[in-house]
Amino acid sequence: MLGSFLFDNNNQMNTLAIQCQKVNKSYNRQKVLDGIDLEVPEGHFYGLVGMNGSGKSTMIKAMLDLVSIDNGLISLFGKSHRRVSAREQLAYLPDRFSPPIHLKCKDFIQYMLELHSSRQNKEEIHEMLEALELDREIMESSVGRLSKGMTQKLGLASCLLSRKSLLLLDEPMSGLDPKARVLFKKQLFNLKQQGVTLFFSSHVLADVDELADKMAVLHKSNILYEGSSAEFKQTYNGSNLEDAYINCVNSVE
Repeated sequence: MLGSFLFDNNNQMNTLAIQCQKVNKSYNRQKVLDGIDLEVPEGHFYGLVGMNGSGKSTMIKAMLDLVSIDNGLISLFGKSHRRVSAREQLAYLPDRFSPPIHLKCKDFIQYMLELHSSRQNKEEIHEMLEALELDREIMESSVGRLSKGMTQKLGLASCLLSRKSLLLLDEPMSGLDPKARVLFKKQLFNLKQQGVTLFFSSHVLADVDELADKMAVLHKSNILYEGSSAEFKQTYNGSNLEDAYINCVNSVE
């Protein structure tokens, strides 16, 4: 598929994990995505930021073909996002993660690993759960007894253990305390060393600044900026990403 490759500064060809071209989506005649273009090379971390209702979750669901787009093209690893095979190498965590409350935590993890056809051994599973501080006592309890933060860690663990090459995470650090955020980001960086691609949305701009190779600002159905966080701060005269973001959105108000 033409356009499914790009060249970096060293003239090396990179496959695009995600490519969106002129993507449009409306709800009840209200435009949510207006001609969205973006590209995410394999092995890169890409952060999408925007206000509540800006279309971040719709963008991710469109990539997954959970919502239909009005027109435009979306491809995953060079295949149309509408093909089931295009989604075989991805794991997804929604912004409102609600696992079945009747399951034990350990059974939920096992179910998700089987769903992802992930062949993790017990030691690897234990190491990941331990790294996120999901201890044996927690794993023996039912999902319904977990706090929001623990429930979120359970969902993140299932994605990190999936062995998928593309992770789509919608507000992945929602509900996590500071220590849990640090532990989770450490695991993400470990996966990045293995070539995993991450596309995530976030309201926490400091996380985007730390994690993302590239970021985009989605505002009023349009991409206002796409590039590195360092360039974003320079372009919008911000000493930090929060100040730059305010300057960016105010520039179009």
